[in-house]
Amino acid sequence: MHMANGARTIPFSEREDIRENSFKHVWTQELDHVFADVAAYYDRANSVASLGLWDYFREQFLSMIELRPGQKALDVCAGTNAIGIAMLKKQPDLQVYAIDRSHAMQEVGRKMAGELGLHIDSTIGDVHHLPFPDNHFDVVTLQFASRHLRVVEVFTEIKRVLKPGGHFYHSDMLRPDNWLVQKVHYCYLRMCLTVTAWIFSSGPWALNCRDYFMNALNMFYSAEELTDLLSHIGFRDIKCKSLMGGLLGYHKAVNGKKG
Repeated sequence: MHMANGARTIPFSEREDIRENSFKHVWTQELDHVFADVAAYYDRANSVASLGLWDYFREQFLSMIELRPGQKALDVCAGTNAIGIAMLKKQPDLQVYAIDRSHAMQEVGRKMAGELGLHIDSTIGDVHHLPFPDNHFDVVTLQFASRHLRVVEVFTEIKRVLKPGGHFYHSDMLRPDNWLVQKVHYCYLRMCLTVTAWIFSSGPWALNCRDYFMNALNMFYSAEELTDLLSHIGFRDIKCKSLMGGLLGYHKAVNGKKG
């Protein structure tokens, strides 16, 4: 399941086929159970696994997002609504929509938003086929989920629902180009997945997917490759920021289609 060497020579469509063929069973049969297992402690577990840097990573992402009053924003793979809530705190006069496949994660997210007196329109569905009209949103965000998706298909859908000139903001763990950074990071990740699962008494579905999380990251894109992929789909004015030697990447892109 290793694609790092010479991956740039493989067309995006072929790479996506390889990823899907490798992980289709997990994506379609197991991930819903995994996120049901972890929903109640998802944000706390990420804070532990990141050695307390989770809020910093999120703040770096939010600092890129430009919002104006009255805009419509869609958070794709919204999980516990952390980004939607943060956007409403940043710009209260915003219409925020969330879509996620996990009922359990969105239930936690709805409760979190409600406790703060915030409203987020929630949809449970497949993000590969967004149930929204063309040219509908000013802003779309997607954070820490792309490794579990057919990226070209999802990004193309995001481009469709964005208004011309609308902004797409993306963040995820990426595959570092540097082999030494990769090796050190994967060793740490394998250890922290085990420790975090023990601390939070993870259920069997989450425990059984530890190898999947490693393989999915190993076969994912680097920051530079993701920039090329966004350009290939038709986004323009793409900005990229990497942290920790390329382990984490942030992308900002403009929908280049005509109105």
